[in-house]
Amino acid sequence: MAVVPFAQLKELLPAGGRLLGLDVGTKTIGIAVSDSALAVATPVAVLQRGRFAADAEAIRKLAAGRQIGGIVVGLPIGLDGREGPRSQSVRQFARNLLQQVDLPLAFWDERFSTLGAGRALEGAELSHRRRGAVIDKLAAAYILQGALDRLTRGPATA
Repeated sequence: MAVVPFAQLKELLPAGGRLLGLDVGTKTIGIAVSDSALAVATPVAVLQRGRFAADAEAIRKLAAGRQIGGIVVGLPIGLDGREGPRSQSVRQFARNLLQQVDLPLAFWDERFSTLGAGRALEGAELSHRRRGAVIDKLAAAYILQGALDRLTRGPATA
């Protein structure tokens, strides 16, 4: 498949197909999965980055085992709305992933996802190490939930 405009993603999903949400970092990849109704994102795992081939295979296996019909990748856009080197790195990861996984893929603005995930953890009594292990998959769920909300409710109106 290919990178598709976000607005077309839902049209390309098979009936009952779920979405896979990815928060691609330099050291880890946070992973979340939607339900088949495309209503709720659930944090699933944190993949420690290694060789790309191993990372892609882990994502491919996870997608095959969960009836995934499409992928949403968080795109790190600066507060000024510009894409920087991290965005280009994530875009390249997505292009490479599409050579291994035959699913439609769309990007979703991930601004504030880690902040939102961190706020969700406020009050949770987690060690710094445990918090680090959880925050990436929560960030993936935060990204995916934003995308799901847009898919099911449409664009926000003022």
